Order: sequence, then C-alpha cells, then structure tokens
Amino acid sequence: MFVLGIDPGLSTTGYGLVEGSHPPRGHRAGVIRTDTDLSTAERLVVLHRGLTEVIADCDPDVMAVETVFTNRNLQTAISVSRASGVALLAAAEAGIPVYEYVPTAIKSAITGDGSANKRQVQQMVARLLRLDSAPQPVDASDALAIALCHLRAAPLEALR
Repeated sequence: MFVLGIDPGLSTTGYGLVEGSHPPRGHRAGVIRTDTDLSTAERLVVLHRGLTEVIADCDPDVMAVETVFTNRNLQTAISVSRASGVALLAAAEAGIPVYEYVPTAIKSAITGDGSANKRQVQQMVARLLRLDSAPQPVDASDALAIALCHLRAAPLEALR
C-alpha cells in the first residue's frame, strides 16, 4: 500500500509518499508553496494544480490528511481548512480514499506521545524510515508522519 500523507497549509502544503512495507519506506517528500502576493482563490488554484500533479506522479492507494484542530488562531484555522478542502477535492477527483487524523493521534502514532514537538516527530520519522537525517522542511516531514500514522491505523480501519 502506498500512502500519500498531506500536511495542509495555504502558504506551504507538505506531502510525503510512504510504502507500507516492513519496514516502511519513504519514496518521495516535498512541499507545494503558494505566493503570498496572490489572492486566496489564486493560491488555492496553485495548490490544487500542485496536488493534482503529485497525485498523478505518485499514484497512491490512499491519502491521509491532518485535520484542522486549533483553538488559538481563527485566521490560521480558516486558511488551513481551505487548503485541506483542496486536498480532499484533489483526492476525490483521482478516486483516492481519504483518511483524516488529528495532530495528537499522528504524534502519538509516531512518537508514542500525543504532545510531542516537531523535532521529536522529525527524528522519529527519520528513524522509522531509516533515513540518515530528519526530512526537511518540517512540512514534508509532517506529511511523512501522517502517512506513517495511517499505515499504523490501517489495520484497525479495515476492521470497521
């Protein structure tokens, strides 16, 4: 199973493709950036095009997306929600099933601690994928973590 993890954001959306082998193998990771000088609508178009290209190139079996969960900054939550919606749309257009995970579930699946910090997640992603160093930028590392989270949760999802 190939899982495409998505860490949505309007400015930067991370993506990471992980193969569910033993041990799991990372195949591709990166980010899609949008220009802050563009309107929100134009940025969403850029994001959609980028995600559509990534999906076509990676041909994943499923997509795993981090859900929006914040009680701090409403404006950030809105922009992340918009980016998340674009990711869901791109997956639906490609006929790919989508699974969503809250940040604490992702952190817990990767580090064993739902309150782990970004650095701890990056280090564990590197360890789990047997990489020499933590994936950069952090958005790409987070996307790999989301894909790994799904691989750990997939057996339980199959029972539903």
